[in-house]
Amino acid sequence: MNPGVQPAPMIQPDVKIKTVRERTSVPSQLAGIVAVVVPPLGLVAAVWLLWNRGVHPVDLLLLAGFYVACGLGITVGFHRLFTHKSFETSAPLRAVWAILGSMAMQGPLTQWVTDHRKHHALSDRPGDPHSPHAGHGDSLAEHILGLWHSHVGWLFSTKGLERGVEYGRDLYDDRLVRAIDRLYLLWVALTLGLPFLAGYLVGGSWQRGVEAMVWAGLVRIFLFQHVTFSINSICHFFGEQPFRTRDESRNVWLLAIPSFGESWHNGHHAFPASAVHGLEPGQLDISALVIRAMEKLRLATEVKRPDSEQIERRRVVAE
Repeated sequence: MNPGVQPAPMIQPDVKIKTVRERTSVPSQLAGIVAVVVPPLGLVAAVWLLWNRGVHPVDLLLLAGFYVACGLGITVGFHRLFTHKSFETSAPLRAVWAILGSMAMQGPLTQWVTDHRKHHALSDRPGDPHSPHAGHGDSLAEHILGLWHSHVGWLFSTKGLERGVEYGRDLYDDRLVRAIDRLYLLWVALTLGLPFLAGYLVGGSWQRGVEAMVWAGLVRIFLFQHVTFSINSICHFFGEQPFRTRDESRNVWLLAIPSFGESWHNGHHAFPASAVHGLEPGQLDISALVIRAMEKLRLATEVKRPDSEQIERRRVVAE
């Protein structure tokens, strides 16, 4: 076994793993598709209605650029580098990834990482900060409450309760991480101020600066936050489970591109330390491609991936 790849935590005797899982019902699949598809369609309609009045091409170009840069700051930086230590890189690049992730406005690095490590340690069990299942029943109303909690409700209740005593001591002992965390409000100012500055320089007026800040700042933050939150909610409720895990993590292909590969969530929970989440052929994982490019350029080392034997050992086998 490859010692560099961490499989899912050991299964406790009282925790049963299903060998064959029932497929998600058609109504549930349709609900998941609606939740993923309708909001982007609403955004497209808003852009069409406001074209050349409240939105211009430069606004969308800036939105795309900041979405990719800050989104990868979360997926490559906060998640795969700092949370799971899926690869190693230099101090300057660690700082870049930490700053870009902070500019996504999902909280300081130490808070994000400790919340996520706690999620893995207690996934879909009592204590998981954002499970749609733990503490919720099986009725339709309880399912809705569970999805609400895992998507946004947890931000007002359980987010940030773990401050590193158990799940983040390594980060609190890291001077670079602490310095970047102390400047969190600066990164928040930059994530809004840089789009304003770009819009002002291109458009030549403060009004165009505000317009760019709205689209490439506020709208972009909103979009990526809800993509991230969908990994917590939709990817623990709808989708496929090709690998054995102790939780309800699932793969949702519809979210693969906007989440940069994070929605291959069942694969991630099967191999938490892997730099690659899209473990099956055809599963696009943009974050893994970025890490692979860094590795080719010798900017990333000790990149962890499961081998084919490990993958097959974790695969669900129909009886």
